Amino acid sequence: MLPLSSFTLPRLPMNPRPVLLACLTLLTAHAEHGNLQSFEKLTGRWFGVARTPVLNEAPKLSWAPDDSLLLFGIDTAEGKRLMKIDPARGPAVAAVEGIPGFQEFRAGEKGGVHLKTGEGWRKAENGKLTEAEPPAPAPRPDERRRRDRRPDGPRQHVSWKSPDDRWEVVLREGVVILKDTKDQKERELAKGDDAGSFGGEPVWAPDSSRFAMWKTKDVEERIVHYIESAPKDQLQPKYFNQRYPKPGDAIDTRAPWVFFTSTGEPIPADPDLIADPFECNKLAWRGDSKRLTFEYIERGFGKYNVIEIDSAARTQRVLVREESDTFVFVYGYSFRQDLNDGEEILWISERDGWKHLYLLDGRDGKVKRQLTKGEWVVRDVVKVDEAKREVLLQISGCYKKQDPYFIHYARVSLDTGKLVPLTESDGTHDAFEMSPGGNYYTCRWSRVNHAPVTELRRWDDGKLVAKLAEADDSKLRATGWPLPEPFAAKDRDGKFDIHGIVCLPPDFDPAKKYPVIENIYAGPQDSFVPKSWRPWMVPKHEIAVHGFVVVQIDGKGTANRSREFHHFCYKNLKDAGLPDRIAWLKEAAKKWPQMDLDRVGIFGGSAGGQNALGALLFHGDFYKAAAADCGCHDNRMDKIWWNEQWMDWPVGPEYADNSNVTHAKNLKGALLLTVGEVDTNVDPASTYQVVNALISADKDFEFLPMTGRNHGSGEERYGQRRRVDFFLRHLGGPR
Repeated sequence: MLPLSSFTLPRLPMNPRPVLLACLTLLTAHAEHGNLQSFEKLTGRWFGVARTPVLNEAPKLSWAPDDSLLLFGIDTAEGKRLMKIDPARGPAVAAVEGIPGFQEFRAGEKGGVHLKTGEGWRKAENGKLTEAEPPAPAPRPDERRRRDRRPDGPRQHVSWKSPDDRWEVVLREGVVILKDTKDQKERELAKGDDAGSFGGEPVWAPDSSRFAMWKTKDVEERIVHYIESAPKDQLQPKYFNQRYPKPGDAIDTRAPWVFFTSTGEPIPADPDLIADPFECNKLAWRGDSKRLTFEYIERGFGKYNVIEIDSAARTQRVLVREESDTFVFVYGYSFRQDLNDGEEILWISERDGWKHLYLLDGRDGKVKRQLTKGEWVVRDVVKVDEAKREVLLQISGCYKKQDPYFIHYARVSLDTGKLVPLTESDGTHDAFEMSPGGNYYTCRWSRVNHAPVTELRRWDDGKLVAKLAEADDSKLRATGWPLPEPFAAKDRDGKFDIHGIVCLPPDFDPAKKYPVIENIYAGPQDSFVPKSWRPWMVPKHEIAVHGFVVVQIDGKGTANRSREFHHFCYKNLKDAGLPDRIAWLKEAAKKWPQMDLDRVGIFGGSAGGQNALGALLFHGDFYKAAAADCGCHDNRMDKIWWNEQWMDWPVGPEYADNSNVTHAKNLKGALLLTVGEVDTNVDPASTYQVVNALISADKDFEFLPMTGRNHGSGEERYGQRRRVDFFLRHLGGPR
C-alpha cells in the first residue's frame, strides 16, 4: 500500500471524517486487487498434479496391409516396447528384443516389422535390425473417413455448361438465357420479378435435357452493430456490423425451377409443398434425368421433407415426410443417403419415439425396413458400405446396466436389419479404426474415473481378440488426485434417470462442508456431461481446486435420450431441467454429505448463461449465487435457427415467458453477469437488456463487460478468477 503522503488529498470540508474514510476505503480496495497471479499459481499447481503421466492412454498402432500383423507400442517403466500380434492366432508378443529406443514403427507385408531409430529406418529380422526402406504409411483414420463419406445420391453436374457441352446458361440482367453452342442462338427462359431472382450455377440432368436453378427472394436482413471501444491497433474505437437474423425476422427464401433445353414451359416448385420455408437445399437429379429431388425445412422446424419433381409428368409430391407437432431436429438428428440412384433411402427419424435408422423405398418414401429399434438411440452413421449392404453406427443406451450416454459401435445389415454389436465394455468408446483388410478393428473405451483400455476385435462378430493396452494410472492415483465420479438419480417425477458427475476439490476433507457449484449448459442440441477419461476438466476444475465441489448434470430437455426426454424443451427453455438438477443434487448429497446444499452456486455461458440466471429467477430458494456469461437471455435476441428450432415460429407469447428479462424482477441471490463487448455469436445487447431490467427492478448485481472480447470471454483467465472470487465472497469456502 502506498503511504498517504504520496497522495494529494482534496480540500476538506468542515467535517473531514467522511472524505478520509472514503480515501482509505479506496486504498484498501486497491490492495485486494490483482490476485490473478495467485489464482494462476494455485490452479497451475493442481493442473500439474492432474496431468501426472498415465501410461498407455492412446497407444500408437500400425497394421500390415493384409491384416496379418498389428504392431503397437506399449509404455513400461523401463521405456517403450514394440509389440506385435497376429490377430488370427495371437497372443501379443514382443516385436523386437529389448527396448530399442524407436521413434516410429510400421508394419509391412507378410509380417514385416520396421522401426525408426536414431540411426534411421530399420527392419527387424531374426533378432537383428538391418537398414531398410519403410513401407508407405497407412492413411490417417480421418482421411479414410472422408473418403468413406459419400454424397447424397450420384454426383451432380453443377456448371453453367451442360454435361455434353452443347448448352450454356447465361444470367444477363436477371434473365435466364439458354445458349446453343452449336449455332450460338440464344433463348430467353425466364426472368426475375418481385417474387425473386434467379442465381447460382445450374444443376444439370445427366442427359443435358434440362437443368434446375434456384429462384431466391432476398429481404433486407437485420444488422447487429458493434463498437470495439479499445482496439489493439488504434486509439479511437472501431465500428463494425454483421448480418444477424433473429427469431421472427423476414428471411431470404428460395425455391427450385426446372428448365428444358427443348421446348416446354419451366416448372416452378409447388408453393403448397414448401409453404413458409426456412430452407430448401440439396438439388439432385435421378439417373433417368426426369426426377429432381430437394429437401425442404419448414420455418419453425415442424417439417423436414424430401420433395420430388417429375419433370416428364410435370407432377410434384412429398417423397419423404418427416413431420412433428413439436420439432424435427434437422441440423442435429437428420441423416439422409440415397442408395442405388435413389431406389432406396437411408433416413434417420424419431417417429417411434427414439432416434433410429430406417431404410425407405425411394419410389414412394414408405418404410421398407426399420433397421434399428428399441429404447436406445443412433448417435451417428459412421460409414455406409453399399457393396456389402451394411452400415457402421455409433449408438448409445443399448446396454441397460450402463450409462445411457456411453458411445458404442454396431453394424446393421440393410437386407435383414440384423444388428451386430461391435463393442460391449462398460465405458464410452472412441478411436474406432478398421484394419486395412476389414477383418478386424481397434477401439478404445474409458470412463471419467476409469483410464482408457484399447481393444482388438473381430469385425465378423464383434468378439474380443485381445486387450492391447490398459492405461496405467497408478502414479496419478498415488498423488491423491480425486477423479470425477459419475452419479445418477431420478428426475423430478421419478421417471427418468438423470446422469451427472461430481468433481471434488483435491484437498478434500471428509470432515468439512463444501459449497457446491453447478456447471450448467442445457442447450437442447446435445448432452454435455463428460463420459470419457479426462482427469482435468475445464472449466470445472478451475473452480474445484479453490475449495468447491463442482457438478455437471444433463437434465430433461437435453439430447441423446428418448424423444419424450428431449422434446421437453419445446417452448420451454426456461425450465432447463432445473427441477431435475435439484432432485439430483439432493440425492448426491446423501452420498457426499460434505456437499452443503445451503450454499449452492451455478455458472454457465451462452445458453448456459441463460440457464444460470434462470436458476436464480425461478429457483432462487435453492441456488444462492450465479455467474452468467454471454447468455442468450431472451430467445428473441439470439440467432434465428437455434431459437426457432426449439421455440417455434411465428414468435408467440412463449418467447416473452421464457425470457430472463421478463422475470428479472424475481431475482434472488447474488448475480455476476459477464459479456464480451463484441460477441458475434450472441448479441451482447441480450445481456445489457437484463442489466436494464435489473436496474429498473432495483436489484443489486455485479456486471463485468469484457472490452474487445468475443463469445465466451468469461472463460478467459481474468473472467475465471473473477468468478472464483465472486463465489468465495458469496458462498464461502470449506467449513
